[in-house]
Amino acid sequence: MASTPVINLRKGHAVRYNNDVCLVTGTELKTPPRMASYVQMSIRSITTGKVHNLRMTSNESLDSVVLNKDAHEYSYKDGDGYHFLHPETFEDVTLGEDLVKDVKEYLMEGQKYLIIFTDDVVAGIELPPSLVMNVAEAPEGVKGDSANNVYKAAVMETGLTVQVPLFINSGDKISVKTEDGSYLGRAN
Repeated sequence: MASTPVINLRKGHAVRYNNDVCLVTGTELKTPPRMASYVQMSIRSITTGKVHNLRMTSNESLDSVVLNKDAHEYSYKDGDGYHFLHPETFEDVTLGEDLVKDVKEYLMEGQKYLIIFTDDVVAGIELPPSLVMNVAEAPEGVKGDSANNVYKAAVMETGLTVQVPLFINSGDKISVKTEDGSYLGRAN
C-alpha cells in the first residue's frame, strides 16, 4: 500500500480511510489568500456507501488502493440484483441496487461494461463514453418548429429520457453520451 499525497488524488481513485476502502468522488484544491492551500474532497465508502467530506492540507497523504477493471457483459436483473457475466470465465458477478442506481438506465442486455474491483470486492461499474440505443417512444415533431434548434424528449429502450432533434422517430438508433445523457447523433 503506497501513501499518496491528497493533492495527487483524482475522481475515481481508491483510498483507505478509517480502515475502509473508499472511492474518491470529487476533489478541489483551494488556495485562499494569506493561508495555506488545502484539498477539499469527498469520498464514498464501498462497503457502507457513506460519504465523507474531508478537508486536508495539501501535504497530507492517504493510503491508495489498487483498482482492477474487468469487462463483463450485462445479462439480466432479478431479486438478487443486476447480473454481469465474464465473457471468458463465465463467472457471474451480481451488483446490488446501490452500485448501479446511477447507471441503471444505461444497462442493456449483451452490452459490455467495466466492473471495478478493489481488494476482490466490487467497487462499482464504469460506463463506456457513449452507447447506441434504440428509441422506444418519440412524439411527432410539430411542423414549423424547425426554425431553431428545437429538441423533444424521447424515451430509450431502457427508460432513459434523452432530448433529441425533431427528426428522430420511434425505432431509430441514436448514440447517447453516458456522462450526461445527451444526444450525440444517429447511429447505423
